[in-house]
Amino acid sequence: MKKLPIFLAFLLLFAMTLFTTGCSQRTYKKPGATKYTSAARHRATMRSYSVLGKTYDPTYVEVGQVMRGISSWYGPNFHGKYTSNGEIYNMHARTAAHKTWPMDTMVKVTNLQNGKSTIVRINDRGPFVRGRIIDCSYTAGKELGLDRMGIAKVKIEVVGFAGKVQSAATIAKHKAAHTQTRMVLSNFGVQVGAFKRYAGAQIYQRKYARLYPRYRVIIKKFSDVDGTPLYRVWLMGFGSEQEARDFKAQSGMPGAFIVRN
Repeated sequence: MKKLPIFLAFLLLFAMTLFTTGCSQRTYKKPGATKYTSAARHRATMRSYSVLGKTYDPTYVEVGQVMRGISSWYGPNFHGKYTSNGEIYNMHARTAAHKTWPMDTMVKVTNLQNGKSTIVRINDRGPFVRGRIIDCSYTAGKELGLDRMGIAKVKIEVVGFAGKVQSAATIAKHKAAHTQTRMVLSNFGVQVGAFKRYAGAQIYQRKYARLYPRYRVIIKKFSDVDGTPLYRVWLMGFGSEQEARDFKAQSGMPGAFIVRN
């Protein structure tokens, strides 16, 4: 009898964890045409690519996501040339290059060596130097003090997409509630089940939404060879085909397979 209250306490804690996990919902965005980047360019910059013998896999990002490393800047030698998203590079605009984050991601860059910060929009790929995570335009670099330092240790944080920036208070609020906006770079997914009854698919949908809240769980209706409805349950929101394959290999679901929506 003495153990019952402890057991109930753990049971209540577990139930609350499931409830809060199941109720948290991110807002998902898929790259499309913006006033800066065409839909075709977004698709092109989503693909894996290789530079100097190393392969890079562009992936999703979400508001509040942080990375630390070295920042550099680029200016006159590139001014007037095309960037990866099809724009003409303007060294006087606040833009930057990143190896894997999507085009038009809004990023706050903070120089950890002097405390200065600025906000840039990703519109190019690079820098392809070990340890460097972002290459700022001349104007952005000058605001950070990079025109004097050359390179510096920085923290970069996703603060929005396509020109829209969220405030620090809004970002903190959404991160605490696990409701931050997430940019999804591909339509690859993993099929985790198939049912002839819609109710069965719904059970699986709720189950996997609790288990993997960072992904979207959707039900797709198909027809069997005899015309009977077949409801497939897909886990969507992987940043690349490789990410979906890695998830399948690590999650212990031998019957699952990769799909594309």
